[in-house]
Amino acid sequence: MRFLSQTHSSTGIAVLLALLATTAQAQGLRVPGQPKAQAGDAAVSRALDASPGLLTARDRVATAGVRSADYIVAVVNSEPVTNNEVRARMARVAQNIAEQGGQMPPEALLAREVLERLIVEKAQLQEAKDTGLRVDDYAVDQALTNVARQNGLDKAGLLSRLKAEGIPEKQFRDELRNQITLQRLRERDVDGRVRVTEADIDRYLAEQRRGGGDQTGSAVNLGHILITVPEDASPAQVAEREARARQAAEAARTQADFKAVVQEFSDAPDGRGGGAMGMRPLDRYPELFAKAVAQVPQGGIVGPLRSGAGFHVLKVLEKSQAGMPAVVTQNHARHILLRISDQMTEAEAAKRLADYKRRVESGQASFESLAREYSQDGSARNGGDLGWSSPGQFVPEFEQVLDQLQPGQVSDPLVSRFGVHLIQLMERRQAALTPREQRDMVRNAVRERKLETDYQTWAQELRGRAYVEYREPPQ
Repeated sequence: MRFLSQTHSSTGIAVLLALLATTAQAQGLRVPGQPKAQAGDAAVSRALDASPGLLTARDRVATAGVRSADYIVAVVNSEPVTNNEVRARMARVAQNIAEQGGQMPPEALLAREVLERLIVEKAQLQEAKDTGLRVDDYAVDQALTNVARQNGLDKAGLLSRLKAEGIPEKQFRDELRNQITLQRLRERDVDGRVRVTEADIDRYLAEQRRGGGDQTGSAVNLGHILITVPEDASPAQVAEREARARQAAEAARTQADFKAVVQEFSDAPDGRGGGAMGMRPLDRYPELFAKAVAQVPQGGIVGPLRSGAGFHVLKVLEKSQAGMPAVVTQNHARHILLRISDQMTEAEAAKRLADYKRRVESGQASFESLAREYSQDGSARNGGDLGWSSPGQFVPEFEQVLDQLQPGQVSDPLVSRFGVHLIQLMERRQAALTPREQRDMVRNAVRERKLETDYQTWAQELRGRAYVEYREPPQ
């Protein structure tokens, strides 16, 4: 069985929830492909797509001031949407726009689009509940661990931080569960139905050829360093922040390890992840970033750039035409898959896989022999061997964990839409793509396009079936 990618890559640099373990994405907890803002405002649309419903601990601090008098602004079937929900989400979106150097939209437009997004989410959560979609506590536990890791904390440290900020653990876990539910609903009702034909690939390639050297056909992965500037900063503070940004830019140009530079200088929450924003079309980046790097070659450094959030330093980590790099990092891995059923929960499967990991690491059994005996997919007969894989071949939650492993290392159990996995990385290499592999990467790009269209159609149909009553407008 090939765990082909059927979902979107990460789009938000301010999202602290890593795309590591179980789904949503699956426990990255970004909700990709949300329907675009209907008003056509690009800044709102991009910011909403980069702003999941879940607020991280860092966002809670930023939104503490909006927790005042509350009231209902809309009712979706029987579920209310409150003013505080809208204001909290608006704060998150505004933060993402500022950190990515975008232009803030009018507050009334932002409030309207955020309210509509929340209505769509409420309708989806009710659909999940009505159709029996449930999220196991193990998935939530794993998500909580991932949030802690991305904040440089252990689980206990995160819970302590939440408590200090007045956020009950149950509330935080409920928000995690909702985001996982939204992603799994999408996977069940939309992602699995998308099919890409050879004719679809040919049409896409023809479009790219007709586009010639147009930058809209290119994709880039930018490394990002943010040096924040407070809104009420004095000229002296601005000068100090700019000087630090210039130091960061110089370090990025002279030091080989960009991740180390990010960790030393960046104030962005994704700094611990190396600052990489992910491969995506150039027009999906903030206009400030897109214009600055359009003609910059791979490896080039840009900045400091000034935005409302502060100063930005960018590095072009990867650059390709039509999203097809000539050379990629490939992984050779094997895995053990246990499927979830009425007889086996995610927690039970994870416990069994943790024991398999212990047996492998203690030398009591080989990963290959355990995969042959216990794995519940077609790779079992080959000892779980998945062969060589290129980026985008597996679903993100699987690939994110795989990319973090070192050769010979075995992962912790992780949940995907297929079940619970144990992964062992065997080898890693840099390889030029064959024509067949290039078509496979184009297939993924075409799938992304179809997924976006199909998801928007499905989400709006679900929204249309819901009873929505607007009350007082958000303030």
